[in-house]
Amino acid sequence: MDPFSQLILIISVTSFFTFQWLFHRVSPWMSVRISPGFLGLSDKQKVEWNSTVSTFHALLVGIFCLYILFFDDAVNEDPVGDPTLVKTNVAITTGYLISLLLIFYYWKAIGDKFFVVHHLAALYAYYYVLGQGMLPYFANFRLLAEFSTPCVNQWFFEVLGYPRSSRPNMANGVAMAVVFFLVRIAVMPVYYGRMYAVYGTEAFYLVPWGGRVAWICSSICLDIMNIMWMHKIARGCYKVLRSAHRSKAGAPQENGKTD
Repeated sequence: MDPFSQLILIISVTSFFTFQWLFHRVSPWMSVRISPGFLGLSDKQKVEWNSTVSTFHALLVGIFCLYILFFDDAVNEDPVGDPTLVKTNVAITTGYLISLLLIFYYWKAIGDKFFVVHHLAALYAYYYVLGQGMLPYFANFRLLAEFSTPCVNQWFFEVLGYPRSSRPNMANGVAMAVVFFLVRIAVMPVYYGRMYAVYGTEAFYLVPWGGRVAWICSSICLDIMNIMWMHKIARGCYKVLRSAHRSKAGAPQENGKTD
């Protein structure tokens, strides 16, 4: 194993244990101090709450992703080449995705079959990025989707007693719908346009059959689920805004929390 491959392996393993530590130790410790309401949650809700360490992962790899997209000319000029920065970023994500295997241990709390399929499809594609250094531009572009995670993780407003028509819930609902659309749906034409431009070229045939399957099939699989989730988020956002519109101006919230 060459030195760089060893480094990528170390980054992936370190990422795995870091997110396990954040989930089991850091999140519970910080949550009790930041929000006293954490202690009143059920065991299932605490597991769901602690799983929001994905926000840290999303911000870390998302910022790294933008840097590569705007400043790494090698990746943008050769979407099928072997990059260094992309492999490093994907290694962090791979460790994080593998750490999510704890979903099977806490299946009753956070288990979701579409969530599992989504992450397995991503890991399958990332194998070719890390193992064979292929498809860096597309792997990095996919990581833009992580910017939607922080808003998705704010579901606990309702758990803490804020009604759907409260300002925090409404603001987060709108932000989640907008950001999710921008980084997962609106970017599809750009992504598939670049894929079409590469398809059939010499660079395309340098990618082995398995890599092409990982690239094309995983992309389609992920985007089908993104469209499904976008539909659910849009409906949820509409219901929240409609509920707020129907509430009487100045009427007190059911638990007194308005912002």
